[in-house]
Amino acid sequence: MRVLLVEDDLRVASALATALRRRSYQVITATNAAEAIAAGPVDLVLLDLNLPDGDGLHLCRQIRRRDEDVAVIAVTARSEERDRVAGLRAGADDYVVKPFSMAELQARIEAVMRRAARSARAESRLEVGDLRVDLNARRVWLAGREVVLTRKEFELLLALARQPGTVVPRERLLMDVWQTTWRSGHTLDVHVAALRGKLDDAGLVETVRGVGYRLRPA
Repeated sequence: MRVLLVEDDLRVASALATALRRRSYQVITATNAAEAIAAGPVDLVLLDLNLPDGDGLHLCRQIRRRDEDVAVIAVTARSEERDRVAGLRAGADDYVVKPFSMAELQARIEAVMRRAARSARAESRLEVGDLRVDLNARRVWLAGREVVLTRKEFELLLALARQPGTVVPRERLLMDVWQTTWRSGHTLDVHVAALRGKLDDAGLVETVRGVGYRLRPA
């Protein structure tokens, strides 16, 4: 399992990285927010909230926007209840206060990853009315008829199907499908039009003008 350890105290980072590697984790270290953002995909982030180039809560939100499925554990000296609440609301899955034992951290890692595994299994298939999406096989059926989609069309449909009946903002769709908000909105509109055509859309994908798109739940 790949772990991103974000910790600006080099002594603490070295000791923790060594302990994690002894437990067979592949560890990538970052000493600040910029290095953390530049790191590649990982399974788990251990995030110190006190960083030299920015607030860890903001970084947590950035990580969560980039990858909503990655597990995040805040590892920090901030022990007040308001700090724990803020960390969890920023997107952390768990919150560990320094000092802590490696046994406690290991137990929390295992608990968070178990929850993530259960969530992944539960989301292997989505059903919205007559629409069925198989995430593992990346296949789609509508009223029993298979609909062949391109990779981007599938990811666009998936982003909408995960929140049926909810308006998904254009910026969120651009980030989910193209991993950027700088791409022209025309690109999104073209892919929505293509998706509607393949679904023989009769209002299944609804436009909410000035905001985004919504998948009709029934």
